[in-house]
Formats: sequence, C-alpha cells, structure tokens
Amino acid sequence: METEIVIPQELAVMTLPDMAFFPQALLPLHIFEPRYRLMLERTLSTHRQFAVAGIDPAGDPTEERGHRVATVGIVRACNQNDDGTSNLLLQGLIRVECLGIVRERPYRVVRVRPLASESSAPEPENRKLCQQVEQLLDLKKKLGAEIPADFASFLHSVDDPETFVDLAAFTLCRDAALKQRLLETLDVHRRLQIYTRALCQEVEALGLRRKLQGDLADEDIANN
Repeated sequence: METEIVIPQELAVMTLPDMAFFPQALLPLHIFEPRYRLMLERTLSTHRQFAVAGIDPAGDPTEERGHRVATVGIVRACNQNDDGTSNLLLQGLIRVECLGIVRERPYRVVRVRPLASESSAPEPENRKLCQQVEQLLDLKKKLGAEIPADFASFLHSVDDPETFVDLAAFTLCRDAALKQRLLETLDVHRRLQIYTRALCQEVEALGLRRKLQGDLADEDIANN
C-alpha cells in the first residue's frame, strides 16, 4: 500500500525543537497554532502528508530554520477538539531533503526531494549490528536505564535493519544532535555503526557511574 503513496514535490513543513522524525515512526501531535490548524485542514483535504523538521540550533530561533533533512509523514488518525485544536497520529514515510522555501505564509511550504537509503555492507553484517544494539540496550537496562520492556520485545521482532535502527533511534535516543545525524546518514550500515558506538559510550558511562556509586541509592547520590 505504501508504494502507491506519491510524495508531492512541495509540502507543508512543521518545525519543532529537539525533533528528529524517522520513517515508520509514529508521532503524536497536538495542533493548536492557527497556522498549523490551517495546514492540517488543507492537508486532510488532499494527500494527508506534511514534513516534520527539527529546528537547527545554529540558526536564528525566531526564523525557525529547519534542518536540511526531514521526514514526510502521513496522518493516520486525527481527532478535532471542541476548541479547534486537534490531536493526530503521524506515521513517517520517507526521508526528504528540503531544497528551498516556497512560501512562509500562512504556513511554511518547502520543495522536497525524497532520499533513499542504501547499504555499504551485506544484510548479515547489518543484522549482526542489530543484535549488538539489542545486547547493548539490555546492558543499559541492567545498569538502570529506562528501556520499555514492550518496545524491546517489539524491536526484537523487526527484521528489516533500516526500520530497526530508525525506530530504535527515534524511540530511545535522547540526544537530538545524534538523532539528526542518524536521520541524515543514508547508509544503513553506517547508521547502525554510529548508533552502536553511541550505545557503547552510554553503557561505559553508566557502568562507571554504577562503580562510583557503589551501594548508594540514586536519590542519595547528592548527599555522598
């Protein structure tokens, strides 16, 4: 079904701080700004698609300059509230490159180019990295990190390495800069390598923290 979806060359874009939206991910949104209410109304009456881009922290915050690479999503469900706001569920479809701004009013519209992933390594190597990611996530959980058990089980059932790393990064990564880097990395093998290294560093940091903490409870660390 998804192969029949055509990505328009021009799309509305929502820019959000500390956000990197990924293909296949589900993003709940609360639409309340007048510009985005209008955007949603027009989107629902046409192709049900718009892009979500993270705000580039290097730019002027008043301009809400989005990152060059974003993700197009399709509205899977939407509920309009009595006050005119809406709650919706957006599913990521594909990475896109934002080529330029078409207009700013009444909401930002950009020209986009779809970006396809590739892999510099054979499938078995990617699957091996996926297994390493699962092992590292299990270690993080044992060291005290919050890893939802239901998501870990779901992740284990995902066979496609690209979908695996995208969903893992979107759901579990708290570093906005790292998430954006993973979003911009089109090589799936390289994407898995970057995420695996980041997880290794997190596990090492958690292990060191536990070693230094000893038997002291988390809430008592400040009193140590």
